Amino acid sequence: MTNFVNPLTPLGFCVLMLEGRLARTRREEGASAVEWVIIAAIVVGICIAVAGILRGALTNKASDVGSKINSQ
Repeated sequence: MTNFVNPLTPLGFCVLMLEGRLARTRREEGASAVEWVIIAAIVVGICIAVAGILRGALTNKASDVGSKINSQ
C-alpha cells in the first residue's frame, strides 16, 4: 500500500481496494484454466450444433436424390 493516502478517506479506500484487486488478479492462475474450459465447451457445443444441421440437410438432399432416381 502506498503511504501517501490515508486508507480511512474515500480516496484511500478506493486505492486500497484497487491495490488488493490488482494483487488478486496477478495471482489467479486457476481462473485462466476455467476460462479456457468454458471457451472449449462453447466451441464444442457450436460444432455439435453445426454437425447436426449439416447432417439433417445432407439426409434430406440424399433422400431427394434417391427418390428422383427411383422415380425414373
